Amino acid sequence: MFELHASKVSNMKNDVLSGLTVALALVPEAVAFAFVAGVEPLVGLYAAFMVGLITAIFGGRPGMISGATGAMAVVMVSLVAIHGVEYLFATVLLTGILQILAGVFKLGKFIRLVPHPVMLGFVNGLAIVIFLAQLGQFKVTNSAGELEWMQGAPLYIMAGLIILTMAIIHLFPKLTKAVPSTLVAIVSVSVLVFAIDLDTKLVGDVASIAGGLPTFSIPDVPFTLETFKIILPFALVLAAIGLIESLLTLTLIDELTGTRGQSNKECVAQGAANTVNGFFGGMGGCAMIGQSMINVNSGGRGRASGITAALALLGFILFTSDLIEQIPLAALVGVMFIVVIGTFEWSSFRILNKVPKADAFVIILVSGVTVYSDLAVAVVVGVIVSALVFAWEHAKQIRVTRSLTESGSTYYEVDGAIFFGSIANFLEQFTPEDDSEDVIVEFKNARVVDHSAIEAIDTLAERYLSRNKTMHLKHLNEECKLLLEKADKLVELNVIEDPDYHIVSDKLA
Repeated sequence: MFELHASKVSNMKNDVLSGLTVALALVPEAVAFAFVAGVEPLVGLYAAFMVGLITAIFGGRPGMISGATGAMAVVMVSLVAIHGVEYLFATVLLTGILQILAGVFKLGKFIRLVPHPVMLGFVNGLAIVIFLAQLGQFKVTNSAGELEWMQGAPLYIMAGLIILTMAIIHLFPKLTKAVPSTLVAIVSVSVLVFAIDLDTKLVGDVASIAGGLPTFSIPDVPFTLETFKIILPFALVLAAIGLIESLLTLTLIDELTGTRGQSNKECVAQGAANTVNGFFGGMGGCAMIGQSMINVNSGGRGRASGITAALALLGFILFTSDLIEQIPLAALVGVMFIVVIGTFEWSSFRILNKVPKADAFVIILVSGVTVYSDLAVAVVVGVIVSALVFAWEHAKQIRVTRSLTESGSTYYEVDGAIFFGSIANFLEQFTPEDDSEDVIVEFKNARVVDHSAIEAIDTLAERYLSRNKTMHLKHLNEECKLLLEKADKLVELNVIEDPDYHIVSDKLA
C-alpha cells in the first residue's frame, strides 16, 4: 500500500524539493534527540546541519541523509549527566578520528559480512524504534509538570491530522509526481491548522529553533590521560554505532535505488563530520534511516538533496524559525508513520515459516535487541549468532568414508572442511581398535582450515600410534607438515598432487 518508489535517476528539481521536505522533518528529530542526550536543542540542530552537509558533499552514498540520531544520543546521556557537555564535544571529536581511521584502513568492507536476516532484523527494529519515538508527541504536561497521555479533543485532533497527512502522502502521487507528496502534506496540514485555528501541538511548543551560526571552539576539557580514559569508552561505542548504522543504511539505499555506494568513503566522511562537530558545538551523528527513506521516497537521489536539506535547516535556524515553529507536530508524526510503514519489511512475516528456523530466530532477535538495547549490540549479536549457526551447520557436513583396500589396509576418505567446529565429528568417525595394522587417510577432498584441525589430526595419529599401527596421511599440504607435531612424519608429500592453501594459525604468523 505504501511502497517506496525508488529510481536510479538523479534530478536537480527532485533533489531540491526532497531536500526541503527532509529539512522540515529533521527539525523535531534533532530537537528530540538533543533532549534525549541531555543537551540544548541547538546542539542537536547544529549537529544535523554539519553532519548532513559534510556527508552529503564527501560521503560515499549520494541521497543518504545524516544527522543527530537516537542510537547515538542514548549513549551520550550518562556522559553529559556526569561530566558535562564539553566532555561530549571532546568525545565526538575522538569518535570522528576513530571513524576516519576505520575508513583509511578500509574496514567498511566488513559490512558485507552482515547476513541478510540481520539486515531484516535491523530495518524492522529501527522501524519499531522510529514508531515508538513518535509516541512521545502524544503526551502533554499536566498542572503538576508531569507528562501524561493526551485525552479528548486534543487527541482526536492530533490523530485526525496524522491520518490526513498520511492520506495526502499516499494519494497525491496519483495526481502528480511533480512535487514531493510529503512536502505537500506538511504544507497543506499547516495551512489547514492555521486557517481554522485548530488547537494542536506545534514545533514551537517543543523548543525554539532560533539561533546563529555555529562558532569554533576547542572543547573545554583538561588535556590529560584521565580525560582520555573517560572519553575513550564512549568514543569507541559511538564510533561503532555510527558506522554500523550508516553502513547498513547505505546498503539499504543501495538496494532501493539499484546502485552501489562506497563504504570506506562514507566512513571517512562520517568521521570528518563528527570531528567538525567536536570543534563547533554539535552532538555528532550518523546516517538516519528514517530521513533517508523520506528522501528516497520524495525523489532525492543526488548529493544536492542532502546539501539542500542541511542548508535549508541552517536557514530555518537563522531566518525562518518563527515560521517553522508553526508547523503542527501531527504533520511530522504522520510523515514518520509513513516512513515506519515503508521501512518495516512486512514480507518477513510471510517468510518466517519458509526460511530456516535459525534465520527466523536471528530476524526476531536482532529486531528485539535493536528496540531494547541499541543498534551496535543488535548487529554484533546477530552476526555472532549467524556465525555460530554457520559453523554448526558446516560442522555436520564433514564426512569420513571407511573401506578396505585390496592389500588389506583400512582406507579412510575425508570430505569437507576440518575446523574448530567439526573436529569432534571428524574424530568420532574413526575406529582405531577395529582397523587393520596399516591405515591410510586420504585428505584429497578435505580442507584443513585452522590450528584446531591440526591438533585433531595429531590426536588421531596418536590414537593409532599408541596401538602400534602404521598410518599414512595423504594429500595434506606443506603447512600441515610444518604444524603437525606427532603426525608430521606420517605425512606423505606429493609436490604435484598435494593441494596448496593456507591455514589460520599463529605459529605461521
